[in-house]
Amino acid sequence: MSLEAYLDKNMTEAGCDEAGRGCLAGPVFAAAVILPVDFYHPLLNDSKQMNEANRYTLREIIEKEAIAYAVGEVSCQEIDEINILNASFLAMHKAIDKLKVRPNMLLIDGNRFKTYSNIPHKCIIKGDGKYASIAAASVLAKTYRDDAMLKLHEEVPHYNWQQNKGYGTAQHREAIGKHGISEHHRRSFQLVAWDLFHQH
Repeated sequence: MSLEAYLDKNMTEAGCDEAGRGCLAGPVFAAAVILPVDFYHPLLNDSKQMNEANRYTLREIIEKEAIAYAVGEVSCQEIDEINILNASFLAMHKAIDKLKVRPNMLLIDGNRFKTYSNIPHKCIIKGDGKYASIAAASVLAKTYRDDAMLKLHEEVPHYNWQQNKGYGTAQHREAIGKHGISEHHRRSFQLVAWDLFHQH
């Protein structure tokens, strides 16, 4: 199935998606991308369906050919303060804020969104597998977040974030049990209880 180029050809549409919502550690990232209506690349798909090398190849192409793109980030401390759903919306708002071209329609991956500055939006479940602009946003959000997790891995290597990127793999949870949590862990994700339980 090929991706739709746009929802409405007459609108300046920005596709928005986030990465890292389900992680135990690290920031949440989001991207907003406005693509030319004739943009097409055979590799472009939902970033979860693509391998890492293809995601990075596409990032360069998207950044070169997009009419506008931007990435927003919300820290794990902020996630703990406002909760992960609001942090995901905030990351998207930050990305839209930074766009050099103002969209007049937002295509949002998922089923919920907090209205941004009176710009109409449409929530599209599994939108990253349906619309090119959302797929492009998913690629940018994922690769920028992966880069951030590689940097954090150098600070605290025992959680193996260069491999698990902060997701709750068995190995990551084992490391939390052994080393406790770091300043980059999301405390609101009940890790502390998990961590204490495994220390006894």
